[in-house]
Amino acid sequence: MNGRGSGILLHITSLPSPFGIGDFGPAAYRFAEFLSEAGQGYWQILPLSPPSDGYSPYQARSAFAINPLLASPEILAEEGLLDRSDLKPARAGYGPFDLPVASALKESLLQKAFERFLNEGGLRRADYLDYCAGNSGWLEDFALFSAIKTLHPEGDWSSWPVPLRNRKPGALEKFRTRNGGAVAYMNFLQFMLNSQWERLKNFCNRHGVLIVGDVPYYVSYDSADVWSHPGFFKLDRSRKPAFQAGVPPDYFSATGQLWGNPVYDWERLRENRFSWWMDRLERNLKLHDLVRIDHFRGMVAYWEVPAGESTAVRGRWVECPVRDFFREVHKKIPLPPLIAEDLGMITPDVREIIRELEIPGMRVLLFAFGEDMPESPHIPHHYIRKTVVYTGTHDNNTVRGWFRREAGPQERKRLFAYLGAKPRLGELHWVLIRVLMNSISDTAIVPMQDVLGLSEEARMNKPATFAGNWRWRLRPEYFRPSLVRRLAEMTRLSGRA
Repeated sequence: MNGRGSGILLHITSLPSPFGIGDFGPAAYRFAEFLSEAGQGYWQILPLSPPSDGYSPYQARSAFAINPLLASPEILAEEGLLDRSDLKPARAGYGPFDLPVASALKESLLQKAFERFLNEGGLRRADYLDYCAGNSGWLEDFALFSAIKTLHPEGDWSSWPVPLRNRKPGALEKFRTRNGGAVAYMNFLQFMLNSQWERLKNFCNRHGVLIVGDVPYYVSYDSADVWSHPGFFKLDRSRKPAFQAGVPPDYFSATGQLWGNPVYDWERLRENRFSWWMDRLERNLKLHDLVRIDHFRGMVAYWEVPAGESTAVRGRWVECPVRDFFREVHKKIPLPPLIAEDLGMITPDVREIIRELEIPGMRVLLFAFGEDMPESPHIPHHYIRKTVVYTGTHDNNTVRGWFRREAGPQERKRLFAYLGAKPRLGELHWVLIRVLMNSISDTAIVPMQDVLGLSEEARMNKPATFAGNWRWRLRPEYFRPSLVRRLAEMTRLSGRA
């Protein structure tokens, strides 16, 4: 990320698609062309992981796998694994992501594709076997975990029969023998998803667009990772979380955020030379060109809350062996292309580590207009080159929604004073994008919602809430030539094209 550049933040699920959820299909290629035509060098996405709750990509059922709902039925039809006639009755329209509808449509199509692959796999069978062998370190456990979940859908894995819960070798082998088809189906899905994603990523790269991925700091308790590596997490004797993750009170919540994820046992991880984390980073750097580590402050110290607490207030900070960890990272990846999400309660020790590692941090323009505006690290006159700057992130309201619903009279006054003008609401997003583009920071990223000037109904996520998040989707008509021209001109004038 040396040198000026810019890009757009848009998750795959937010793409238009007739199957109820955005995927790796034609709209993804059209969006990559849109980025290229508009002079953008980066497409930032959210985690590709399968969500344990169906919606949030930050509650991952696996730190390595790809969400099966991202599979493109159109590409499966192109490859002969579906008939075109299979697609017509499965169309769901272009409204917000609807998990039950999308799951039902995609599951029936994916099962058909798997059956045809078994019968007519041909030359691709060798590619499939190579993929399974090359990814066996995580794929075997994930496929087995997912197959068991289909037979025990209620509750999390701690409610499974004890031999399966505790991974008794005989019980696992017996299950694998009796349910070989279900396990093979899970392997097939990951093989097919990896193939579709590689094809899309290569297309983006050929058009001058790099993919910025996202690695959540935590994984879901109900995940293949915790089930297969319980010693790397702080669990009690019944393999339930002894502590849960979150953050103390902050900008988003007066009682903090209680995420519920199990926390890591960093001493056990260190004893194993951080092997699970090393594999995770290597996997994500294969899937993406650059990787943002979400909640980077957790690499230095994390907020640990005893199990059973209803808020995050009664937690404590626990230090992590961050320097030992990154020494191991640099042995395997000398110059890892990482971005540190360093928002929220960031202490001097976190800043020091980021400086030592020379990893770009983040700044968010919508955070700049509080009472501390002249000194705020988020105000553009304090930006430095080696940062990635945003109007907002997936956790923020849109620019328009922020101004309408969240910014108080004093914030609006400070905003207008800083701009030296009072732009009308319909132009405010472009004014702030221009401020961002003209800043000294090497990299500027703008959520697609802000490029379009959408209001609060297009917000992706509201932290500390659970209803209505992760559902917004782009409509096909948003790809307008006038939008391309305006964004391309602004990008060129700011030296970022």
